[in-house]
Amino acid sequence: MTEQLSSPLHRQRLDADPFQQFRRWLTDAEQAGIELANAMTLATADRDGKPAARIVLLRGLDERGFAFFSNYHSRKGQQLGENPFAALVFYWPELARQVRIEGTVELLSLAESDHYFASRPRGHQLEAHASAQSQVIASRQYLEQEFSIVEQQFAGRDVPRPQHWGGYRVVPQILEFWQQGAHRLHDRLRYRRFKPNGWVIERLAP
Repeated sequence: MTEQLSSPLHRQRLDADPFQQFRRWLTDAEQAGIELANAMTLATADRDGKPAARIVLLRGLDERGFAFFSNYHSRKGQQLGENPFAALVFYWPELARQVRIEGTVELLSLAESDHYFASRPRGHQLEAHASAQSQVIASRQYLEQEFSIVEQQFAGRDVPRPQHWGGYRVVPQILEFWQQGAHRLHDRLRYRRFKPNGWVIERLAP
């Protein structure tokens, strides 16, 4: 799809609540038929500040923040345990828009993780038990054997959430809404938290 430049993004067009503004843009992306509109780059860093980034899926959004799920023993999980800060980027090139988010990271409650895990396809549940995410393994065959073992272990019964798997929430301190403009005069509107439920909106130079 060819990028279509929207009209300039003005301050008065933004919702005072950044979460509501994000929902508007996410809905626009979904209605535009963008596949995996909820895909986001998640950037983390270890205790020494060495960064890593990967694509994950947004699995929950409310006034507390942006939720995703992972293996706690994965590289991202280890980094978040050492340095509980993260950045997210959503990019929808078809709409010439992106959203950048920075904030602290907290674990979801066990109940929230249990609820989401129970909603996953059974194969995904089994994979969470079979795969030691981010660890070196001998071969594809080894992984398939581990999956087969787990499949037999839970045959005929529900698959419980493994203790090493669950959810994280990025609690934003900054959200930036970026929209492409003609002549590289891009619009950048940033929400910056200045009290628990208060935001100031600032325009940034492109």
